[in-house]
Amino acid sequence: MTERTTPDAAPDRPAQGRRPRGGVGGAFAARGAVTYHFRPYDVGRWAVWGGYALLLLVAPLVFSSSLSQTLLSQMGIAIIACLAYDMLLGQGGMLSFGHAVYSGLGSFLAIHALNHIGDGSLHLPVSLLPLVGGATGLAFAALFGFVTTRKSGTTFAMITLGIGELVASMSLMLPEFFGGEAGVSSNRVVPPATLGITFGPQIQVYYLIATWCFICTALMFAFTRTPLGRMLNAVRDNPERVGFIGYDTQRVRWLAFMISGLFMGIAGGLGAIHFELATAEVVGAQRSGAYLLFTYLGGSAVFFGPIIGGVLMVLATVVLSELTKAWLLYLGLAFMLMVMYAPGGVAGVVLANMRLWAFGKLRALLPGYLALLAAGAVAFLGAGAMIEMLYHLQLNQALGPVMKFCGVTLDAKGVAAWAGAAGLFAVGGVAFEGVRRRVLARWNAAQGDIERELRRRGAA
Repeated sequence: MTERTTPDAAPDRPAQGRRPRGGVGGAFAARGAVTYHFRPYDVGRWAVWGGYALLLLVAPLVFSSSLSQTLLSQMGIAIIACLAYDMLLGQGGMLSFGHAVYSGLGSFLAIHALNHIGDGSLHLPVSLLPLVGGATGLAFAALFGFVTTRKSGTTFAMITLGIGELVASMSLMLPEFFGGEAGVSSNRVVPPATLGITFGPQIQVYYLIATWCFICTALMFAFTRTPLGRMLNAVRDNPERVGFIGYDTQRVRWLAFMISGLFMGIAGGLGAIHFELATAEVVGAQRSGAYLLFTYLGGSAVFFGPIIGGVLMVLATVVLSELTKAWLLYLGLAFMLMVMYAPGGVAGVVLANMRLWAFGKLRALLPGYLALLAAGAVAFLGAGAMIEMLYHLQLNQALGPVMKFCGVTLDAKGVAAWAGAAGLFAVGGVAFEGVRRRVLARWNAAQGDIERELRRRGAA
């Protein structure tokens, strides 16, 4: 039951059966928690979107170095791409293995348009260049999507994989358009400057990307509230029933596919402005796999999950890859553990604990969480030491067997180093599993208490 509070009136209770409003508050209201709304505006939603805009605004002021602003710009692009991909995976239940095609083709068309802007043959502000990428993504999504969305499930996934490989191979076969292995380069600083904005400084590029990121996020959130977005959810959950009541499930999937391609193209256009380069990698299978992996890790079942996934994508592919050559192995292990222990992704874990907090059950689980963190850290240190020593022996033999890991000097050929690392991994793994079982028992007990509380409130 939801309590609504107005600034000049006492709380009033809605009539029985009234549907709670959307957003985070609506999710908790559906579970029986108490939320507050202020007429005529939903203050909670305004606070969330205002906080999101404020975060985008002040982020480069807090992280003011050139490297930080570059990473933030890439995060904005990745957020748009992951949200667009989640329109298929999370909202439509369509697993695509080639969705980088639409962002990549959008990037190529945008960078060619940027070159035409530079030589004066095209008159278009650079700030509107993402629309070129978006139109390109929309057009190719309409073309390829008409074929791919005629099937669903595994067949759909295999068709998208084939189309992705087809476009990736064409990127090397048509160097006149794709530029061959070197790709197509450009220069985003095009005179004359508008209001002194040349897009030469990275801070100007960041705010352009942040503006598009906020607009695209708002539009994709609005799509989830439209009849088409709701019907897409229905097609995901029960396509047979949707077909029985008279809707064309293929057309619903096709329309969603085109809208997703539109936003993927916008992300590709922003990438062309940011990197001033488009190569065959932007349409390759590795980029498509990255969208899938990080959208899932962020949490495809929750709208803000892909936002987390976009941030993780940049941290992994840019930061983690610079710290260790085994970053792909660590990423695979993280994905495997997430599938095993938290299939809802990071956003799912956040929402589950927010529910516990709303019912006052979170504090009792905090010691168990800390114990899990400590045991996991010990296991990670052991596993990480063995991985790094193995990679050192394979890739850095010329540097000798001595290496450093987390500030500790290790002899990669020494028995003591391997025994110590294996011991840490074994002790940490056993402790983690033991603590996990106890935490799981307390978790289930807390969930049982919450369900009983909900039944009590429903009876009241």
